[in-house]
Amino acid sequence: MSENRSDEVDHLKRSIDWKQGMAIALGVPLLILPSLGYLPLYVSAAAIVIWGLSVLQGFMQNAAYAEMATTFPKASGLPGFAQHIFRTEDHQGKYDKGKLIGGFTAWSYWFGWSPILAIFAILVGGYLHGLFPVLGETFTEYQLSLLSGVVIFSAVFAVNWFGLKDGATLGYVLAAFSLIPLVILALAPFATGHVDLANVTNNWLPADWAWDLHHVLILFGVFAIAQWSACAWETAAIYGPEYKNPSKDVPKALLAVGIICFLFFVLVQTAVIGVLGVDGVLAEPVSPLIPVAQAVFGGAGSMIAIMMLIFAMILIIQTAYLGSSRAMHSMATEGNLPAFFGRTNRHGTPFVAMVVIGIFNLILISMGSAAAILAASAIGYTCANGISLFAYVRARKHPSFANLDRPFEAPKGWKNVALTFGLFNVPLCLVGVVYLNSLEIGWASTWVGFIVLGLYIPIWFYTQHRARRSTGTAPASVSSGHEAQDNDPRRPVDVIT
Repeated sequence: MSENRSDEVDHLKRSIDWKQGMAIALGVPLLILPSLGYLPLYVSAAAIVIWGLSVLQGFMQNAAYAEMATTFPKASGLPGFAQHIFRTEDHQGKYDKGKLIGGFTAWSYWFGWSPILAIFAILVGGYLHGLFPVLGETFTEYQLSLLSGVVIFSAVFAVNWFGLKDGATLGYVLAAFSLIPLVILALAPFATGHVDLANVTNNWLPADWAWDLHHVLILFGVFAIAQWSACAWETAAIYGPEYKNPSKDVPKALLAVGIICFLFFVLVQTAVIGVLGVDGVLAEPVSPLIPVAQAVFGGAGSMIAIMMLIFAMILIIQTAYLGSSRAMHSMATEGNLPAFFGRTNRHGTPFVAMVVIGIFNLILISMGSAAAILAASAIGYTCANGISLFAYVRARKHPSFANLDRPFEAPKGWKNVALTFGLFNVPLCLVGVVYLNSLEIGWASTWVGFIVLGLYIPIWFYTQHRARRSTGTAPASVSSGHEAQDNDPRRPVDVIT
């Protein structure tokens, strides 16, 4: 990042209205794709209800995030809030626990979103495999997914080596464009009469479902998986400092995005189950929209619709790749990762982070299952949300934050709501997703999640130790710690020069 870039974000301009804030999160409904066949495996047609409740959970959490964003406009997103609120006043010891907590939240949040690359590369491979049977004669689904990852990651890296121009506006346009195939595939089955609601009403829960501890833990795990997608529109909340009129624009943006997400998540899952039935969905767990498109549009029409959907998935990979690399770059400039990860080329592209993330996601593809990768990633996202909500509670209760200006303020008593959902995330959903992983694919997914998260601890202490040896003080932020955009891996990337 250049100095000009840092100076720019140190003085964030109130330049967007609620409509532009809504546009930031328009790509989020695509995140339902990896779980369309996963949730019905455990809860049948009740997956529709889970999606709706998870979007409502997003409303509760995002109201708290929006208040923190406008109260601490120089903090860097969810991770920045945690670091700022938990920081140690007049820190004197060797290590600042607030910096550790904030850095861990950033790392957890990064791990919550970086695997989007691997997840959607597998989905692209799966959809290509299903759409073009001839490919199945040459490649296995794993080989096609790995090849898709290599080609897409390499292409994105090459295109963005020279930096981006007008990327923020382009990102919004692409996010909106990516919704078109999903809109078509969500609404067309209803319009053509292919949805049989009996497939939903007769299969609300599995035949062996019981409200015992086993199934309750499964339910918590399913909510953890669902929130990875359905609560992901916090981007509309955490850029509160950039709204022209936060007190009015923030609630409007949250309401608009929440309604859009609610409709899409509920409609897409209903359409898939309504057309295929629960058994039909389970027969196509990776790419259930292919038989839906074939039933509604026939052979040629379904090919066009699915190719548009594949293009939209590539756009999501592009956004996640660039955003994840910037998040890693930001963690390095904040002194939470070794400076090596923050290296940029002469065009300002964080190429080291991009190489590391690309290799990391190619390794993740070797897990062979988008659902398994998502389950590991959900561990990080759950931790990030839980810690961030606890940070909100502390910000509302601690005397040092009591008199701060809050351009947008959540309704009275919201700290109790935040505490409830913080505890819902950690420990309930965290325990649930670990239990769910153990049922689905053994302990591999859980080990991946905890190993990746756990790696941060020695890396962070090594970073602090190296900084103390070289300067005699703890590492300070190269960019003054005010990069409000750089910790959100799904933020449309603007100019890097």
